[in-house]
Parts: sequence; structure tokens; C-alpha cells
Amino acid sequence: MQNDSDFGATSAAAPNDGTRRTFIKQASGILGLVLAPPGLAEVERLAAADSKEVKGVSEMSLKVNGATRTFRAEPRVTLLDALRENLGLTGSKKGCDHGQCGACTVLVNGRRINSCLTLAVMNQGKEITTIEGLADGDKLHPVQAAFIEHDGFQCGYCTPGQIMSGVACIKEGHTKSDDEIREWMSGNLCRCGAYPNIVAAIRDAQQKGGKS
Repeated sequence: MQNDSDFGATSAAAPNDGTRRTFIKQASGILGLVLAPPGLAEVERLAAADSKEVKGVSEMSLKVNGATRTFRAEPRVTLLDALRENLGLTGSKKGCDHGQCGACTVLVNGRRINSCLTLAVMNQGKEITTIEGLADGDKLHPVQAAFIEHDGFQCGYCTPGQIMSGVACIKEGHTKSDDEIREWMSGNLCRCGAYPNIVAAIRDAQQKGGKS
């Protein structure tokens, strides 16, 4: 049977006096420190992380459809929410809110983006175009007109995003074939399944020079 002196000789963590009693006392102290509740500062940090309140509402400006609009919002507000909730531009739709459906597509400096995946504050000073900014007065944009002509929608919820993406698709030159249109429009989902008509509308608008 192993005695106290044997244990002390073989354990690297053994106390200096080599007794089992001293070793157990020291080990219990270390275990107590590990299992102790977090300090006050840690509790406050965790509580702040769980809080829904974000401080720091500030003024920001966005240039949307050629006009500069100023409003106050928290820095965590997405571009989509700023457009819909702060600026009243509800044409851009909130679908999945995870950048997977494309219903919120807008153009930023001419490039299409999912507005639910970018913060409003990050887009200050940039040219933002929404579906409300495509038409020239009462004259529809060629892509808008083509969607009507080819019946490129059913329920219409995804249509603003489809049209904005279609405008960009034509400008990018990704309309050489129906397959290419389908590939470059694949980020915009239509649960109604109006894809053939959407492709036809974009092809028709491109053939009619619909880049404006």
C-alpha cells in the first residue's frame, strides 16, 4: 500500500512537506477558485451583452434616389431598416433578413447589395438607389415596363428585389443568354416560381437597351 512519503515522492504537485493532508488542503483551495462565481465586472459585462438596449443613437445622412435624407438611429440599424423604418421607403422588402432571398436588393454606387446585410451608417456618402428611384416621373424604367409586359411576377413580394437585381444584371453585361441571366439572378428567389417570365423580362429589357 502506498504511504504519504511515497505519494510525495511521485507527485509533481505535492506540497513541500509531502503530507497528504497539506496536499488536499491546497488542492481544495485551487478548486474553490475555479468554481467561484464570476466577479461583479464579469456579471455586468454578461448583462450588457444580453441587453436589447444599445446606446449611442446619433444623426446620420443617406443619399437615396438623389436626395440626401437625415435621421437619427442606432449604429446597429441595417440599411434595409433605415430605408423602411426611418425614411418610409418600403419598396425594398424584408424577406429572410439573412441575405438569402434578395427581396431587399438595392443599388449602392451602382452595385447590387442585400440591404439587410449592411449597416446604414456604413453607407453614408454613397449613392443609394431603391425601387422608388428607378422610374423617371411617370415613365417606368425599361426593366419595370418589361416585368409588366412579360408578367414577371405573381404575388409581387420579391419583385422590387428582382427588378433592382435585373437592372444591375444588364449593366454588368450578364445577359448573353438565358442561362447566364438565370445564373446571375440566382440570388433572388421567387417562391411563386415566375422565373421564366422574369428571365424573359430581363432579356427583353436588355435587347431594348434598358440600361438607364
